[in-house]
Amino acid sequence: MFSVVQSRFHPLSVALHWLLALALVGMFALGLYMEGLPFSPQKLKLYNWHKWAGVLVLTLSFARLMWRITHRPPVLPLAVERAMPAWQRFAHHATHGGLYLLFFAVPLLGWAYSSAAGFPIVVFGVLPLPDFVPVSEGLADALKPLHKYAAYAMAAMVVLHVAGALKHHFIDRDGLLGRMAWGSR
Repeated sequence: MFSVVQSRFHPLSVALHWLLALALVGMFALGLYMEGLPFSPQKLKLYNWHKWAGVLVLTLSFARLMWRITHRPPVLPLAVERAMPAWQRFAHHATHGGLYLLFFAVPLLGWAYSSAAGFPIVVFGVLPLPDFVPVSEGLADALKPLHKYAAYAMAAMVVLHVAGALKHHFIDRDGLLGRMAWGSR
C-alpha cells in the first residue's frame, strides 16, 4: 500500500457530486416503490414528486456538466495511474462517461414518457414544462420500458462507481476517495 499526495476536486464539484448522488438514490428508491403501488391519489402524488425530482436531477446534471467542461477535474495521481491496469483505467473512464450519458437520458426519457402518456410535468404544481413529445399511446408504451431500463443501467453504473471507489479506499489504500470528500482543500 502506498500514500498518495493528491489534488482534491473543487468544493462545487464535490457538492454537485453528492447532491446528484443523493438525488439519484432517492429517485431510484422512489421509482421502485411507486411501481408496485395500486392506482390511487397517493401514487399520483408520488409520481409528481418523482417528476419534480427528475427535473432537479436534469438541472443538477446540466450544472455539473457545465462545471466539468469549464473546470477540468484533477488528474489521477501518477502513482495511482501507474498502479491501475489498463482495463481499470478503461472501466474508470467508461463508467464516468456512461454515468454522464445516463444523467441526461433517464430524466429525458421520463419526461418524454410523461408527455407521450398525456401527463404534463408541472414543477411544484406551479411551473408547467412544455411537452417533450406529442401525446401518443404507442410512443408512451415504447418509452416506459426505456426509462425503466435506463434507470436500472444507471443504478448498475452507480454500483460499479461505488465499488471502484471502495476498492481504492479499502484495498489499494491510495487515498483516491479523499479527493471527493468534504473538507478543506
